[in-house]
Amino acid sequence: MMTRYLYPLLFPVFFLISACNENDERMPAEEGRIPDYSATVHFIAEKADTVSSIQAAVADTDASRATGLMDVFEMPMDRGMLFIFPDEKPRSFWMANTPLALDIIFVSEEMEIVRIHRNTLPYSERNVSSGATAMYAVETNAGYTRRNDIKEGMSIAYEL
Repeated sequence: MMTRYLYPLLFPVFFLISACNENDERMPAEEGRIPDYSATVHFIAEKADTVSSIQAAVADTDASRATGLMDVFEMPMDRGMLFIFPDEKPRSFWMANTPLALDIIFVSEEMEIVRIHRNTLPYSERNVSSGATAMYAVETNAGYTRRNDIKEGMSIAYEL
């Protein structure tokens, strides 16, 4: 009778021991792209005070804008991507093939932040729209804009 109660308790223990076997073949960590963070983006408050800055990869060609942060599995908190478009118009992004949750910041030609989408869903095919005309976009790790109190109406500056 005691055996009937003991077996259900032993199964999880056996499972854990076998899962910890040193000879297990482990799946290698997914290797993704590592962007070239060659630019600096400054987030600026109304009184021209820099609130925070990030090092950013630059997407300024059709190919680099289409790729964005796809297949980037890790990004330090002080890193991101700056998208530079040739003209100002309504923009729309999506997160397909992007494994990181991001904050997406749309910026006008005058360098004003016109829209912030916080904590976008990785791998989502839902459109993330600028809601106004934009010539730039900045992507940061999710939570960056809240932690640094970055708001719509503020501005950015960048150095290539």
